[in-house]
Amino acid sequence: MTISPAMQDYLAEIYRLAYYQAESAYVSTSALAQAMKVSAPAVTRMVQRLKDAGYLEHEPYQGIALTPAGEREALLNIRRHRLVERFLVDVMRFGWHEVHDAADELGATVSERVVARMEAMAGYPRRCPHGEPIPTAEGHMPQVIDTPLTEVEVGQQWIISRANSHDEDKLKYLDQLGLKPGTSFTLLERAPFKGPIQLEVSGQRHFIGHELAGLLRVCRTDQFELN
Repeated sequence: MTISPAMQDYLAEIYRLAYYQAESAYVSTSALAQAMKVSAPAVTRMVQRLKDAGYLEHEPYQGIALTPAGEREALLNIRRHRLVERFLVDVMRFGWHEVHDAADELGATVSERVVARMEAMAGYPRRCPHGEPIPTAEGHMPQVIDTPLTEVEVGQQWIISRANSHDEDKLKYLDQLGLKPGTSFTLLERAPFKGPIQLEVSGQRHFIGHELAGLLRVCRTDQFELN
């Protein structure tokens, strides 16, 4: 059975949902419907197609999980998407806030040969512009060690690891403050009761709200490079 771009998108989203809920490999169909922005019946139909093709297993009262074949397809889709994003930012000079939807469109049409060329032209990156790890061509997802900015120790130097958002306005604002993956900063103060957070970036002090800070994950400098 030939896998369609829509099927690949579903598999990739299931992988992402499971990746961020470390307690279980199973994903609920309602969470998948919300993430894909489609109706419950549409998810049910696609889940059945993916199960029939051997990409999913479905356990009553637990949800759906990827089979090894499904995980392989998901990782190839995620790899293609994140490499296209990197190419658009590093080579074509788009802003990091502009590339998510464009990468979805391009990723559905470009061949693996073109993606390999994009990877080379972008300098063989290990992370996408938003800091997410790029799976290898062999289907290995690099491990990321990081913590939400809202939870780390005050008075220490940290480095931005990931920005968990595709909201253009939020990403543009973070860019204006210099808060992008790879940026080093000092956490100066965190007000109680979800108050503002004060940072020092390149000698400049900035305040950001608790909600915006919650989109950023940070790590020590020696943890930023992926294995």
